[in-house]
Amino acid sequence: MVRYLVTSALPYANGPIHFGHIAGAYLPADVYVRTLRMLGEEVLYVCGADEHGTAITINAEQEGVPYAEYVARWRDAIKDTFDRFRIEFDVWSGTSLCPEHAPTSQEFFRRLDTHGYLLQRTSAQLYCPKDQMFLADRYVVGTCYRCGFERARGNECPNCGQELDPLEMKVAACKVCGTKPEKRDTRHWFLDLAKLKDDGLGAWFKDHPWKPNVTGFIGNQLETIGARPITRDMSWGIPVPADRAGGAVGKVLYVWFDAPIGYVSFTKEWARLAGKPDDWKRWWQSPDTRLVHFIGKDNIAFHCLVFPAMLLGVRDGYVLPWQVPANEFYSLQGGKFSTSEQRTIPIEDFCTRFDAEAARYYILASSPESADTEWRWQDFQAANNALLADTIGNLVTRVLRFIDKNYGGRIPALAPEHREAQDRAILTECGAFGDPAAFVREFRFRRACEQLMENARVANVFVDKTAPWALRKTDPVLAASTLNTCCEWLAWLARWMAPFLPGKAQRVWEMLGQPGEVRAQPWPGVPSAATWRSLPADQKLGTVEGLFPKIDDALIAAELAKLAPAAS
Repeated sequence: MVRYLVTSALPYANGPIHFGHIAGAYLPADVYVRTLRMLGEEVLYVCGADEHGTAITINAEQEGVPYAEYVARWRDAIKDTFDRFRIEFDVWSGTSLCPEHAPTSQEFFRRLDTHGYLLQRTSAQLYCPKDQMFLADRYVVGTCYRCGFERARGNECPNCGQELDPLEMKVAACKVCGTKPEKRDTRHWFLDLAKLKDDGLGAWFKDHPWKPNVTGFIGNQLETIGARPITRDMSWGIPVPADRAGGAVGKVLYVWFDAPIGYVSFTKEWARLAGKPDDWKRWWQSPDTRLVHFIGKDNIAFHCLVFPAMLLGVRDGYVLPWQVPANEFYSLQGGKFSTSEQRTIPIEDFCTRFDAEAARYYILASSPESADTEWRWQDFQAANNALLADTIGNLVTRVLRFIDKNYGGRIPALAPEHREAQDRAILTECGAFGDPAAFVREFRFRRACEQLMENARVANVFVDKTAPWALRKTDPVLAASTLNTCCEWLAWLARWMAPFLPGKAQRVWEMLGQPGEVRAQPWPGVPSAATWRSLPADQKLGTVEGLFPKIDDALIAAELAKLAPAAS
């Protein structure tokens, strides 16, 4: 039986995530997983924080806190953001937290070495004699040899934007203590991607169906693929296995190498905690598994080239990616998201003034599936007010409040003689409807959102055409049948909504008096006259309440003012 192993790119535990991250790798995956589960598929959703690397060590040192404490704070903050947007993982961990991560990463290193896919090279690197450590690029500051800027970083000049080689800096210093570094030789390990290409990676990529942006990007890289460094001189990270280090000390695995292995180690952690320690193999080493990576386009190379090369090279039966729905970039009102420049939307503040589920819908409806898109405050307001509040929210409340007031809060009965005409009216005469899940399976989340809204409009047309409030005065039995039909459609709408708007879907389900969780219901598909009705007559409604408060112009104007003059 096919099973789906779904991952989202590990967020870096060095700061908050923003809407651009949510749109790229996390919200689409959450909707995909929720939909598959309702369809009856076996799914495991894996994620956690990426917690090594020099960006983390530098910032932790500047704050004067231990590395583990620093990453734990950001791991928790990132998870809080996911919780606010109801993005739910089967396992959430971290690469410095997970007990299985270091041994799994080291085993990858050993097996790649055993099978001849690792190279060793010696090269010069800057070394601080005072701190007695080799300096990674970010630990070097100095004068840019391209434009003369005196506060350039070792890897890049913020003034001219050019990439730099710290060894070429005429004036350089250790960022930690200011000492002038010296050049020393150091030995490192490299992943031989060219050999892996010839040993099956190239043929696998060529024969696999990909999104166009993936095909173009990786196809070009395969032409010039070479060896890639996988170790660094640092203290924070996964140590190179002692039995393979050849006496070298202070060597750790490069963060880009150990991070994707986190998908495997987190799955091992999940299996252990579930009391089935070997169950991870069923997900990672079975041909029945479909591995799906949700990422932004900046991660295409790692998930479509480097990580598959690692999985292939260990020769341990690992599955390779089945689909990698890489999204383009998601910007903010005419410019990039940038927390350093305060050009962002603070999540905690946003959730105190706006509905996070309304943001879920808008982000999905504007997601960067095939081209860069952006969050626009006016469009968010329009989506909330015209689509969510009017098309869905007003539909639910005007039907159920009328029943609550005039039918004792119980769903009216459908008269048998009215069923055929009622079914014909809503199923054939009120507009087209379809299955949002069909588009979710194709990773077309924008189109799935459109389909959800089209389905809601069918009921609005039906209500407007039949006007049960007026009909109740002239034909109360027909009015009752009409309202019964409306409630049946709302039950379908709640299930259609569940992957996209999980909290609101549950509220609609409960307003209809239905027991349990709506997400535990089977996916409804599309209704047909013979089988679509399921609600019992005289069902007591739950508490009827509004779903989506409308957003005032003043709130949007205030948000735009924060972005001025870049907002447009």
